Amino acid sequence: MRKTMTVLVVALVAVAFLAGLTLAAPTGDAKAWVKKAVEYYKEYGKTKALAEFNNPKGQFVKDDLYIYVLDLNGKMLAHPKSSLVGLDFTKIKDPNGKLFAVDIVNDARANGSGWITYKWEHPTTKKPAPKTVYFEKVGDVVICSGVYTK
Repeated sequence: MRKTMTVLVVALVAVAFLAGLTLAAPTGDAKAWVKKAVEYYKEYGKTKALAEFNNPKGQFVKDDLYIYVLDLNGKMLAHPKSSLVGLDFTKIKDPNGKLFAVDIVNDARANGSGWITYKWEHPTTKKPAPKTVYFEKVGDVVICSGVYTK
């Protein structure tokens, strides 16, 4: 009986560990999500794309993976959380004081695309969590998506 309980406990711990590993999407998902959004933007144009990216029930929101868009001055043009749209993100710091939107815009201008990590409120836990974001410059906007990491 004791051996059976030990095996059961070990199995439950292993399942819990593996479940924890799958809580956040892999970073490749963020890049693929941005690539999909870039194609949508190019096919349907800026107005329709921004409307779709702003839709919290739209095709570019899935669990904790979503698209957001900054203009080249750091203004939020699209985000599924409507209260963020229109804000100047160059003034917004993460909990560690990082001006992440400034870094995103500057890197997008210089290189066209890239990766950045900063802390942001996790949509499920509502607590700051590390987030790794992939972004691409398309015309006069920067399309971004990220995954929460541990």
